[in-house]
Amino acid sequence: MPHTRRLPNNVEFDDDIKACAALVHRADPDRFMAAMAAPVAARAVLFPIYALNVEVARAPWVTQESMIAEMRLQWWRDALQEIVEGPTVRRHEVVTPLSRVLSPHLAAQLDEYVAVRRWDIYRDPFEDEEHFDAYIDHSAGTLMVVSGQALGAADEFVLRDFGYASGIANWLRAAPELEARGRIPLLNGTPEGVQALAQRALERLERARSARGDVSAKARPALYTGWQTEWVLRAALTRPGRVAAGALAQGEIRRRFSLMKTAATGRW
Repeated sequence: MPHTRRLPNNVEFDDDIKACAALVHRADPDRFMAAMAAPVAARAVLFPIYALNVEVARAPWVTQESMIAEMRLQWWRDALQEIVEGPTVRRHEVVTPLSRVLSPHLAAQLDEYVAVRRWDIYRDPFEDEEHFDAYIDHSAGTLMVVSGQALGAADEFVLRDFGYASGIANWLRAAPELEARGRIPLLNGTPEGVQALAQRALERLERARSARGDVSAKARPALYTGWQTEWVLRAALTRPGRVAAGALAQGEIRRRFSLMKTAATGRW
């Protein structure tokens, strides 16, 4: 199991971590809420990783020029390579704190996460189910693996199963906006296709939950980001039309209560 440099339990947020937290708060409210439900020491690890996610996720969308978008993603791959090789890492409000919480192994894992986001730049559909699953696994799955193992001991296969399930839930929620931006997010957007995808993700979720013991208490807060996963997937399964309608959001009271329950019980 790869290890990272641990931050002390009484860690104080420096300006870089505060900047990462502010970035996540603005761009990804759900992950911000999940991170804030974690212990303070865990937040100092999670916020730089989630800030990287924000920066990489939006890189393909801030320009219409594919070459510029490619260059933006390459910048992050180069920064991660510096963390892998060390000891010198470029000064940056996200890269600098990342270099303190990522082992070389985990930084290398994130390289595949950045590389797969090249799909977002272009308008080509997924080639087949294998291509689609690889995209979800290398994006949402790898982000979950890195987040969890940066905090503590956790089985990679369990994290990937959970990451895949939560990734599909988020993907279904994002599908209408992706279509509005000219992308083709689903291989089969029919009600039957949506139901099959939701069912497959639920099976991965259940497989992850059956091995809860393989995720340590320290790593557990990384999985808080998937606190809405089951609700979203079951909603898509029973009423697949909610995907196209963009109606897969929980009410605010349910959303907050379900996160509080997940954090209090530790049962993701």
